[in-house]
Amino acid sequence: MRVRISAFCLIAGLAAAASLAGIPPAVGDTPLPTLAPMIRKVSPAVVNIATRGTVRESGSQNPLLDDPFFRHFLNLPPNSPAHERPFQSAGSGVIFDARKGYIVTNAHVVENASEITVTLQDGRDLKATVVGSDAPSDVAVLKVPADGLAQIVLGDSAKSEVGDFVVAIGNPFELQHTVTSGIISGLSRSGITPDGYEDFIQTDASINPGNSGGALVNLRGELIGINTAILSRTGGNMGIGFAIPVNMARSVMQQLLRYGTVKRGELGVSMYTVTADIAHSLGLSNVAGALVSQVIEGSAADHAGIRAGDVITTVNGQTVKSNSELRNTIGLLRVGDKLEVGLVRDAKPLHVTAVIADAADNAAFAPAAIRNSPLH
Repeated sequence: MRVRISAFCLIAGLAAAASLAGIPPAVGDTPLPTLAPMIRKVSPAVVNIATRGTVRESGSQNPLLDDPFFRHFLNLPPNSPAHERPFQSAGSGVIFDARKGYIVTNAHVVENASEITVTLQDGRDLKATVVGSDAPSDVAVLKVPADGLAQIVLGDSAKSEVGDFVVAIGNPFELQHTVTSGIISGLSRSGITPDGYEDFIQTDASINPGNSGGALVNLRGELIGINTAILSRTGGNMGIGFAIPVNMARSVMQQLLRYGTVKRGELGVSMYTVTADIAHSLGLSNVAGALVSQVIEGSAADHAGIRAGDVITTVNGQTVKSNSELRNTIGLLRVGDKLEVGLVRDAKPLHVTAVIADAADNAAFAPAAIRNSPLH
């Protein structure tokens, strides 16, 4: 016991001495690992975004109390009219194009904003305007004067894998250029927000209020995602954060710059994710894909020969895992794009080519029963 205690004291003493002396820059000829060079390179491309505006609020918090009948029945005075309330908030953004002054952030960061101020790492404040905003994907593009801006290198989020080390950079709680690290915890996460186009990268790198719109980068300093949301019971970080893949953000940005909005195409089908029961009943070898339940007459799917009961397994050579994944893929294609679709029909593989149609065109052909269902 005395030997063990003495050994412990010796180790503790050496550790204390090492801490007083400072950590050496290298062990022998091997330098200690650090992310500092990469952070110095990418940080100037991450900005703080401060917004001001007004939101319109109803007179009561309970929707039943907005009904004059209920107010009369409960002997309450007439409801006060809706009013506007000023607000100010903060978020983050990433400079995608330094030459033209384009910054990508979250749509919810600039929602209802009448005044947007972008603060650079060097302390400069720039007034920004909204080029375009897309709520379903939660992506917005801002423009600032293109004077001495730094641009981030865009990576390929399709090459990201679970377990890759990542770094989140943003302005949580208005603490500018805060850096946190972690790994990619999951890919292709969806169902976080209703009716959204989602293909989230999940990470355990700390993401907190104010990080929205900031950068998720790999260890090469390449942008792979735009931080957007967290799952939390307290409002703070619990190790489950989400980022929009940079490939999706770039696609949305291109449409916003060209059209000012996102022109989403549709295939013209209603679909369900293939479950184990569905795969068994259809004799499928894999529990993956999207089962077509309905096809709009005259739609892109109809013209391509897709039928109800088909299982869509691939799109442009990429495996389709679920209904939501296929919805995201189609929703980010431009109207007129060709789509190579792999199918399974009656347990036999087929391939067809569809030309993506405008959503408005599909709606015109849709019967009422189908028009109210989730069409993609």
